[in-house]
Amino acid sequence: MSDPTAPTTADPVSPTATQPFWLPEQQQEPVPPAGRAAGPAPGRGGTVALVLATALLAGGVGGGIGVWAAGQDDGTTAAIGSTTPSTTTRTVLLPDSSIEKVAADVLPSVVSIQVRAGQSSGSGSGVILSADGLVLTNNHVVEAAASGGSLTVTLQDGRSFDATLVGRDPGSDLAVIRATDASGLDAAKLGSSADLVVGQTVVAIGSPLGLSGTVTSGIVSAKNRPVVTDSDATGEGAVLDAIQTDAAINPGNSGGALVNLQGEVVGINSAIATLSSGGGQSGSIGLGFAIPIDQAKRIADEILESGTASRAQLGVTVGDAEGGGARIGEVTSGGAADRAGLRSGDVVRTFGDRVIDSADALVAAVRSATPGAGVPVTYERDGTTATVTVTLGSVQG
Repeated sequence: MSDPTAPTTADPVSPTATQPFWLPEQQQEPVPPAGRAAGPAPGRGGTVALVLATALLAGGVGGGIGVWAAGQDDGTTAAIGSTTPSTTTRTVLLPDSSIEKVAADVLPSVVSIQVRAGQSSGSGSGVILSADGLVLTNNHVVEAAASGGSLTVTLQDGRSFDATLVGRDPGSDLAVIRATDASGLDAAKLGSSADLVVGQTVVAIGSPLGLSGTVTSGIVSAKNRPVVTDSDATGEGAVLDAIQTDAAINPGNSGGALVNLQGEVVGINSAIATLSSGGGQSGSIGLGFAIPIDQAKRIADEILESGTASRAQLGVTVGDAEGGGARIGEVTSGGAADRAGLRSGDVVRTFGDRVIDSADALVAAVRSATPGAGVPVTYERDGTTATVTVTLGSVQG
């Protein structure tokens, strides 16, 4: 192998059971194949086994359920309509940095995405990037459209647009679509995931189970969590260097926004872990995962420029080292690691400012790095520790 995107490791140990997380178009129909389940690839270790929060929603889930979002008034108030025939309204002040204010500000920038491919249909969420209809979402939400399916984007105000696929990157589980003939949309404010701290309050916004405009809150539970998903129909897994959160994320939240209290998108909600087994469906257990927005912005920019995206390459295969770290297996001749002097058998301990405690941690760190960047790598060889700067290579897709 040429880089640590498919590491060879010992048998994985995971607190979760992996299972399909699809809801078919009609609940009585068979569940589609388990290839959509997310979990460690064969031989991977030290990674949370999880299922994608994809939600191909059941035909009757949203029927008869009305979701009404309060309108925003100059960014500081919301008019709340009475549920009685009375026309009386009242004005509620929304304090800055409150979850209520975040919800009012960000809801117009998060869309529901409906996908139809043949006799199947499903839904997810997306984040508006531009007033003319560019939307960032997960690859696993829209990948069926790459084979001739159709896409529809629905705004919080109820307007719907046909949409087309601009480009996608299965390796990062990201995609960009465009709402056709859209204008004047509310583009989201993108923040910085590098500024996040563990314990910080965050808000998740999306359309779980087709319930558009759903808002949940929690905290950043962990950063740089290695997460392996099986997001591609061909079996290619995405490796996420994920933000972990306990904000409730359920099927259909995929592609939606994880937001800080300044109303800035800091992550794209992508996956959940589940304790369910035996093929039953399960929801949030407080283990949700989002793609950091710093990585998502770079991937989206590349997709918009060329239709595809690149990722960093170290040029090695890796496995878990006894006692922690990532042990290098094969080293690609002339690759980034080879040029830096790394050899088979070296144990990587740090990558940049990241402690590497497993093969998957190194995979995730490399995947989230910028191609061509120079990264200090600390490694152990024959009981001696040394540090070299590795100039990362680049590979498309």
